[in-house]
Amino acid sequence: MSMYILGIESSCDDTSAAVITDGGLLLSNVIASQKVHEEFGGVVPELASRAHQQNIVPVVDTALRRAGIDRRQLSAIAFTRGPGLLGSLLVGTSFAKGLSLGLRVPLVDVNHLHGHVLSHFVKRQPDDRVPEFPFLCLLISGGNSQLIFVRNYNDMEVLGATIDDAAGEAFDKCAKVMGLPYPGGPHIDRLATEGNPKAFAFAKPRIPGLNYSFSGLKTSFLYTLRDALKTDPDFITKNQADLAASLQATIIDILLGKLKKAVEQTGVKTVAIGGGVSANSGVRKAVADFCAARGLEAFIPERAFTTDNAAMVAMAGYFKYLDKDFCRYDEVPFARVEV
Repeated sequence: MSMYILGIESSCDDTSAAVITDGGLLLSNVIASQKVHEEFGGVVPELASRAHQQNIVPVVDTALRRAGIDRRQLSAIAFTRGPGLLGSLLVGTSFAKGLSLGLRVPLVDVNHLHGHVLSHFVKRQPDDRVPEFPFLCLLISGGNSQLIFVRNYNDMEVLGATIDDAAGEAFDKCAKVMGLPYPGGPHIDRLATEGNPKAFAFAKPRIPGLNYSFSGLKTSFLYTLRDALKTDPDFITKNQADLAASLQATIIDILLGKLKKAVEQTGVKTVAIGGGVSANSGVRKAVADFCAARGLEAFIPERAFTTDNAAMVAMAGYFKYLDKDFCRYDEVPFARVEV
């Protein structure tokens, strides 16, 4: 009898549901994005939670229909318990608990960051390649920048993390200063392909060990624009592509500098990336080239699995279900935690 795990993701502003079956084979992955936040230049938590309430029933229903199964065939319900926006998490958590109780199937809570790491085990086809343990994962998103040593699906160690801002936040905040729409990361990525990555020099942090910092870079970027605008009001418009390319190149240099150290310290032969910033074309190429030059195996996720999605939640839930690691109904969501 086949196993079917329903995953529910509602940590920020995307409502998502997915169904995974035996071996991590993906049957469906449905995502409803929220456009309402664009005019505010960032996610508004209250609006996000209200939109989740509107979206979650049709999204789950669509995921089940696309998977070709009835809800009564589900083996377990996996949901993102955190970290994330509490209001948004409460919607997914409450729905998952209710569905689990109604169907009398186990409830599995998933750490959102674990989901990003384990997204590499989601399969489109039964023979799809997946990482071998142990491997190193560079997790880069709007809220997190971490280097994670993955010994097994249930044994992960954070070797380094940002001490202030995350890489994704640096992309978005600098894009906002340039007057680009939210989210700014994709716009920086697009403009960077047309610019000179050596046109401008921005500050790089000198943080010991494997920790990251991006606050100094943001300040350096802001001051560069402020000083240039004093003499040329059209500076940003004239130099948009070069600014984007230089910013992206600096962020990539910071990321790869720590990645190189982590590879040397751990001796791993496999490197994976995950999180929203892993969709960036410059980051993807840089990591692929880094691994190729050192004879390492690289796992670059397809873009559908880089942003918040329920496929990764269902995958993490699948592993926990095999271990019978279930969630009590009195467990509550959490906003912050490390892997």
